[in-house]
Amino acid sequence: MAVFAQDKPAYEVFELLTASSPNDSRSKEWKPGDGLALEVSGMEWIVPDRLAVSVRKGEVWFIDGALSKDREEIKYHLFASGLHEPLGLLRDGEDLLVAQRSEVTRLQDANKDGVADAYLTEADGWAVTGNYHAYTYGPKRDGKGNLWVTLNLGMGDLADNSAGWHGWGGIIGGDGKFSPQSLGMRSPSGIGANREGDMFFTDQQGTWVPATPVYHLRPGVFYGNQESLGSLKNPAAPFQLTSVPTANVPYPEALATSPEFVPPAVWLPYNKMGRSGTDLQVIDQDGKFGPFDGQLLVGEFTNSAVNRVFLEKVEGEYQGACFPFLEKFPAAVVRLAFAPDGSLFVGMTNRGWSSLGNRSYGLSRVNFTGVVPFAMQEMRAKPDGFELLFTEAVDKGSLKDAFAMSSYTYQYSSAYGGDEIDTKALQIREVNSSEDGLIVRLVIDGLRPGYVHELRTSGLKSASGRALDFPNAYYTLNRLPQ
Repeated sequence: MAVFAQDKPAYEVFELLTASSPNDSRSKEWKPGDGLALEVSGMEWIVPDRLAVSVRKGEVWFIDGALSKDREEIKYHLFASGLHEPLGLLRDGEDLLVAQRSEVTRLQDANKDGVADAYLTEADGWAVTGNYHAYTYGPKRDGKGNLWVTLNLGMGDLADNSAGWHGWGGIIGGDGKFSPQSLGMRSPSGIGANREGDMFFTDQQGTWVPATPVYHLRPGVFYGNQESLGSLKNPAAPFQLTSVPTANVPYPEALATSPEFVPPAVWLPYNKMGRSGTDLQVIDQDGKFGPFDGQLLVGEFTNSAVNRVFLEKVEGEYQGACFPFLEKFPAAVVRLAFAPDGSLFVGMTNRGWSSLGNRSYGLSRVNFTGVVPFAMQEMRAKPDGFELLFTEAVDKGSLKDAFAMSSYTYQYSSAYGGDEIDTKALQIREVNSSEDGLIVRLVIDGLRPGYVHELRTSGLKSASGRALDFPNAYYTLNRLPQ
């Protein structure tokens, strides 16, 4: 399978696990097709050719020969079992840390036989309920060495989010306890650090979340979901809100009503960029995965895709643009991990929900072929517009009437999801290109801080005659540069 459908594709996909036949055996070593339902919920590299994979139904498997393109050389064996819906893996020395509902568990293999012989509590301290959605994600390490965990809200009439830090993100303290840091999350299923070591997380559209956001994860802030506010009554709450944000008003107005309430660094508009964001993974592969080092990849559940996010800092805060990137995976994308050789492993499971993929689970490897796609590589805010960096020089003759832009925001409310509101078409007054054709400068009237700015292109071509792989981009303009 190839994505970026050009004559010479930039990325190619190899499926490690094909459709398997029923088999209830739990033998130590398997081959593809033996019946392993690899519903991937976490991935971590152990050695250059051994990948650890957690399965949401409670197991951790080792995949040896994971970098081989010959499925007969790929072997699976069971490392750990009996876990409660593990949703993340992290290597820590010779051990593995796995997040399950009740705790973060340290898995040890003291006798080096490839099977865990110790399951040790690394951290706990949050409420555990039978609520369907009360998941635990992580752990992931930031640039300072802190281990972060995020906690899903319980959902539905029987959910009790007034205790136990659900809807919070926090770090694992030296005492092995969860130390809450920030709140207002709904379903923070993906967390990860950028190259600077700052942490980010994705949330998913639902109550109080009109579309998929990517947030900068840090202490002392509120991300908007008021279903987590009950936990502020806990004496251990690290801070209080100066005021609860005003609901049922546009987002820019709501943000102004509470000092702790922060906007997403990037909105991924609903349907246009997907419907349910999942994992975060920084591209830091020295060009082995194309020209996008330093950017974030965001897994997309419903659309079975991977999106790309460019971030910049304006007045000390993150904001930026999102772009479609990889698509048409066989199942819902849940976890992402780069291999030692710079290829991207994509772990999938539908978990009973629907996606555009036609399978229930899967594991794929994405390789950069060396053919650079013609794409918008970066989109930077300027005081009077935007600057676009392309991966290939543009055909300057195709710039005339190639761009259109509109801006919109969302209603801040308890509704499940939300439509784009206050949409306005903006006038593009000037389009200028650099001498080498790699940079295009747009001068635009009517930029609006606090709004998503949607850029649409039509007929734009590269100097070699190629069309853009994806024509549109979406910049979240929280602040206007000075």
